[in-house]
Amino acid sequence: MKKIVLFMTLFSLCTFANAQRKVKIVEPVKQDYADTGGRVIKRKVAIGRFSNETQYAKGIFYDKENDPMGKQALDILSAKLAASGKFLLLERSDLASLLEEANKSENGLSTIGADYMIIGSVTEFGRKNIGKSGTFTNVKTQIVEAAVAIRLVDVATGLIIYSDEGKGSAELTTKTTMGIGGRADYDATLSDKAISEAIDQLVENIINKCTDKPWRTFFLSYDSDAQLIAGGASQGINVGDIFAVKTKGKKVKNPQSGVMIELPGKQIGTVTVSATGGDTPETEFSFVTFSGNGSSIDSDKLTDYYIEEIK
Repeated sequence: MKKIVLFMTLFSLCTFANAQRKVKIVEPVKQDYADTGGRVIKRKVAIGRFSNETQYAKGIFYDKENDPMGKQALDILSAKLAASGKFLLLERSDLASLLEEANKSENGLSTIGADYMIIGSVTEFGRKNIGKSGTFTNVKTQIVEAAVAIRLVDVATGLIIYSDEGKGSAELTTKTTMGIGGRADYDATLSDKAISEAIDQLVENIINKCTDKPWRTFFLSYDSDAQLIAGGASQGINVGDIFAVKTKGKKVKNPQSGVMIELPGKQIGTVTVSATGGDTPETEFSFVTFSGNGSSIDSDKLTDYYIEEIK
């Protein structure tokens, strides 16, 4: 009898020592999208809308304009794009509130146009519990799965240049032995992790598509006093940078697609940045010096030229 009591005591002590809560959260490895070298000319990007197309959390009092999941996905995407250091993000989702507030100010609000617009939605969202019961051990796993779809639109043409869907999941596992161990109710942070993982699969492609097309800017002024182009430090322009100066190409209608396209322009020289100025992205400018290939700039027709990143 003493041997049985001693055995049960030792078994209980071993069980208690191993009955610690075991939590496993499957989540994506944090991506570092920041540029690792070289100059980055930032593109202006706006996130037009982000909706929740699933049936999750859509009760009788559901408000489409204030959907928490759609706003959550928008905030996650905005944070990841901002962390890349390659974009000037423009506010669109709360633009009405900004305009209302700006009307109360003497200075008002000066809005600027985007190079690209992102439109997205949460297309799938679900959660489930998986349990396993043994003689002495019970294991419970909470799993959340999400899918996010986005479209990247070139504002200049209205064409969708990238469209894709990313999927992500996150899980939390708890284990009890002989009734001892961790117990967990539904963990709401799993939703964040699943959506974040889905968006992670899309961010790198968004960056690549936006930077495929050479960055452009234009002359602001060209005379004997100063030669100025639009854009400054916040867009990644530095003193000593050299850009190509081109004449605008002819615009023709593509009979195959019906889309107006601009033919490649002719390079007539380069400009070298000597200084930058301005307080905000929309008011920034750079002083440049033009070097022509036997050509000169017609200061009365500055809209006939554009300045382009040399790749």
